[in-house]
Amino acid sequence: MEELLKNPHRSDDPVPFASTREPLELHRKLPGYAPTPLRESPALAARLGVARVLVKVESDRLGLPAFKMLGASWATYRALVARLGGEPQWSTIDELRVAVAPLRPLRLAAATDGNHGRAVARMAKLLELDATIFVPDDMTAARIAAIKSEGATVVLVDGTYDDAVAQSAAMQSDDCVVISDTSWPGYEDTPRHVIEGYATIFAEIDDQLAGQSTVSVVMLPAGVGALAASGVAAYAHHVPRPKLVSVEPADAACVLASVRDGHMVEVPGPHRSMMVGLNCGNASLIAFPVLLAGLDWCVTVHDGRAEQAMRLLAADGIEAGETGAAALAGALGVIELGGRDLVGLTDDATVLLLVTEGATDPESYEQIVGHAPGAPDVTKA
Repeated sequence: MEELLKNPHRSDDPVPFASTREPLELHRKLPGYAPTPLRESPALAARLGVARVLVKVESDRLGLPAFKMLGASWATYRALVARLGGEPQWSTIDELRVAVAPLRPLRLAAATDGNHGRAVARMAKLLELDATIFVPDDMTAARIAAIKSEGATVVLVDGTYDDAVAQSAAMQSDDCVVISDTSWPGYEDTPRHVIEGYATIFAEIDDQLAGQSTVSVVMLPAGVGALAASGVAAYAHHVPRPKLVSVEPADAACVLASVRDGHMVEVPGPHRSMMVGLNCGNASLIAFPVLLAGLDWCVTVHDGRAEQAMRLLAADGIEAGETGAAALAGALGVIELGGRDLVGLTDDATVLLLVTEGATDPESYEQIVGHAPGAPDVTKA
């Protein structure tokens, strides 16, 4: 069931996390770096009944079809620097590969619903390291194949994403570094670096707007909450500060449940939403205090809302997978639940939507949208 919750614990005190532009300097050195587009969509603005809709499109980020490479690359780099005992001097990925050579043989491990694991595998490939990626047993063949295409070993776990996290955590050793985007007691540095890595998205948005627009509402997809926490930290000091809204699947709403109770709450699986990147039963230990202090609202949506959002984005020329369409699905859900004015989706508002992935499951995308990824939308003809 869809739900809209006002955060009863929202604080005007500084959030317990600082956004940084330092990861952006790393990302600029990686092969294929370019800022992702920030598109204005009059069609979506009209559909939502607001003045402007800005869409940050993360469907092609550093050669992968999702934003996750930003967190995986920065977190991997910081973990390797810690193993090296100091910061190497490098300007290109080839030079970094040479700098980390003394650490071999070394394996990177991660749990994933798809995009994070592929990003970790890509970093391992770039640095000539091994990779083992743990995935829940209901992952689609297309997403598994994409991870394997990076040269990683894929281990299917009987259970949920959270079960995959537990198995990956056991890999940490002298010969293996776990690069997780969620955290647990005793494992906090790397997930903190993942959150820091996502700050590049918001730094780029600031640069792209260059003071020409004030964002009123930001819709933040939330699985374990890492991306949402990065957004909260980025906008904490904006004046005026926008309304910050987390978006989750209705049956995997661990952030909403935890925000409502004021402490972390597990939402047991199975989590079967098509928004697979958000199918998480536990919020990140690092991300949650940031979300509790800084979110204004939480909304949950069902899969039909995500399908609707995918079709609306496709009609506007934006290719978004099921998880990628969640931010727009959340805005549609807020309106359907009667929260338009409360949340700030008013006729003078500027709304920021994050499209976090492209069509990572092409068969599903075609079934929902009506045409294959990359093909013209015949409904617009």
